Amino acid sequence: MSMLPFLCCVFVIIISQAKAGDPVSCDNNRGNYTASSTYDNNLKTLLTTFSSHTEINYGFYNFSYGQDPDKVYAIGLCRGDIEPNNCLTNINNSFTYLKQQCPNQKEAIVWSGNLTLWYSNRTIFRIVETSPADDLISTSTVTDVDKYNDALNKLLTDLKDNAASGDSRSKYDANHVSDNLETIYGTVQCVPALTSQQCIDCLDEIILEIPTCCNGKRGTHLLKPSCRLRYETYAFYNPTIELDSVATPPSQSTNNTSSGHNKTRTVVVIAVLLVIVALVAILIWFCLRERKPKHSFEANNEEYEEEEESEIMVVESLQFSFDTIRVATNHFSNSNKIGHGGFGDVYQGKLLDGQMIAVKRLSIDSAQGDKEFKNEVTLVAKLQHRNLVRLLGFSLEGRERLLIYEFVLNKSLDYFIFHPTKKALLNWGKRCEIIRGIARGLLYLHEDSRLRIIHRDLKASNVLLDNEMNPKIADFGMAKLFVIDQTQGNTNRIVGTYGYMAPEYAMHGQFSVKSDVFSFGILVLEIISGHKNSTAIYLGDNRDDVDYLLSYAWRSWKEGRATNIIDPSLNNISQNEIMRYLHIGLLCLQEDVEDRPTMASVALMLNSHSLTLSIPSKPAYFYGSETRSLQNMQTRDENPNIATSRESINEASITDPYPR
Repeated sequence: MSMLPFLCCVFVIIISQAKAGDPVSCDNNRGNYTASSTYDNNLKTLLTTFSSHTEINYGFYNFSYGQDPDKVYAIGLCRGDIEPNNCLTNINNSFTYLKQQCPNQKEAIVWSGNLTLWYSNRTIFRIVETSPADDLISTSTVTDVDKYNDALNKLLTDLKDNAASGDSRSKYDANHVSDNLETIYGTVQCVPALTSQQCIDCLDEIILEIPTCCNGKRGTHLLKPSCRLRYETYAFYNPTIELDSVATPPSQSTNNTSSGHNKTRTVVVIAVLLVIVALVAILIWFCLRERKPKHSFEANNEEYEEEEESEIMVVESLQFSFDTIRVATNHFSNSNKIGHGGFGDVYQGKLLDGQMIAVKRLSIDSAQGDKEFKNEVTLVAKLQHRNLVRLLGFSLEGRERLLIYEFVLNKSLDYFIFHPTKKALLNWGKRCEIIRGIARGLLYLHEDSRLRIIHRDLKASNVLLDNEMNPKIADFGMAKLFVIDQTQGNTNRIVGTYGYMAPEYAMHGQFSVKSDVFSFGILVLEIISGHKNSTAIYLGDNRDDVDYLLSYAWRSWKEGRATNIIDPSLNNISQNEIMRYLHIGLLCLQEDVEDRPTMASVALMLNSHSLTLSIPSKPAYFYGSETRSLQNMQTRDENPNIATSRESINEASITDPYPR
């Protein structure tokens, strides 16, 4: 008798029972519950229903139970090589362990060797969550790191693509590759409810962490709520469970002939229904086509703006009661006020379940507020990325318009980077991560999200920092949605902040993804120098001997004195890397739009030190040029009432946060 089946059974039993020591995250920010409360009873009911769904044979369970505010959402996901019965056993054991470790937190997650169990009091379906995260990293290193990394990169790329191509039942892949010295075994997995692109985004983020966390390590297990990755130099997984090509309900008949007739009848019925549905869809399409007014390509932006009001109905599920938010913010008291912008104030709040929120209350008398409000809701509600501030919901009552965001603990970037003492809290390593994080967020907006979005108001005060000082791009009130294949747009209404605006936008109203690239270049210079773009730099004792950041950086670069621009609080640490980032920043500031890189190229340059950079030319708004346009625009930026025309008035973006 072969010992293999016996050994496999022992293996499964060990995994199902080995819960002590598994990584766990208990989220205290989402609120707590008490024993026998409504939330506790809903949670117990939901988790016990998992085992009743024996018809599920693909190891993915996502259910919700109850009514708000005590509704519970849960996801149970087993690795793709785990049998359904063993999967349910492991989930039940994990639930017991998770309740012990997180006895009263409304959101918690546990990762075992072969499953993820995650529950929350908010919807966690069909969104990409990369925080909290955990890792298990081997202490053993490989002999030839370069050869190992080459093989590993190929393996992970193939695994990622194969997993992302899976359907809504499974996004998992496992395989191995050899580097001639080692055989590397790997698995990757996403929550199957994610789209293919969301799965790729999540796994890309994990893969990008490998060079900094575990370069050359024999084994690594990186864990996030929406995806996970593992590789070892030994086989740690079983053959993948094969799924049916088409998911069909289990047959109740044991008679083969009867079953065959039933299947034939089912196929015929489905075919007839599909034909009927297709005919109805075609009829509706023709009716809508006749009624739909024709628009030229140039009118696409106006068409999107006209549809904004109808689009807001799509996100009505995110609507909060005005009274709920009023109570959460202590009736919008001054003590809860944490920011002020051109279209209203920002307040800190706390919901009844303990969740902290940031509430943007748009000015009632703001003529622009309605448009920016609808724009921000319809755009931001569709965006999910770790480097973007997440919109939790909104409120509409009479003339009151509120936006409810996740609460970001550490204020905005400008609060630190321009402060004479607080800037020292951001060493170069942290500033480097902030620059990369902003780049990832912009890349997502420009290329990786379902929409192509131009932010149009990227600046230091619109980059918030979370409790780990990770950047989150905020304030989408000025953002512009592009239709598919559209590369640029025009407007007569110039909005944003002068000093961060690309020249083609500030002067001619032309904007594109390259407009955001220009703003990003300004941010890079500010982060490196700790100096605000709009503030004069005095070059000597003579107060008339003045320069501005762009021209000062360019002259220093050309004259071989680029280290002069480095913030003194950095103590010239990592000079070579800082100079490379300065080089990339100058490339983003080229006057000719075509000469600026895309954010995809920028991200590649930031993450690859072996990539050769082109030589930048003189940046736009060069102080001392014949137009002296930077000086003029900076003057307007500091005094928004000064403008040459109505269209040039600095329309401050919605939020300019105070310390939060």
